[in-house]
Amino acid sequence: MHWLYLAIAITGEIIGTTALKASNGFTNLGSSVIAVIGYGVAFYFLALVLKTVPVGIAYAIWSGAGVAIIALIGLVAFGQKLDIAGIIGISLIVIGVIVLNVFSNTTAH
Repeated sequence: MHWLYLAIAITGEIIGTTALKASNGFTNLGSSVIAVIGYGVAFYFLALVLKTVPVGIAYAIWSGAGVAIIALIGLVAFGQKLDIAGIIGISLIVIGVIVLNVFSNTTAH
């Protein structure tokens, strides 16, 4: 169940961050409310995950997946560009998350 909770936490963080960008510095009420709710969901479910998954592992997966997906959303939805260094860096984050999940004995499988 902790992996489902982690997926919900990641989704909440992605929704919250995307809405935060759309809130235009909290000047757009609707986007601001969605951002706060998204982060509330993210932190609530991350807290549930931390009952069974080590904090370093959970946070690495949560933040790494969030960074990679938000970079893609920024590219597609907001027209933001990624240079080669950004692409390499985000790829290394994704590879790190995969290594943690597949090869590390510290994750709760």
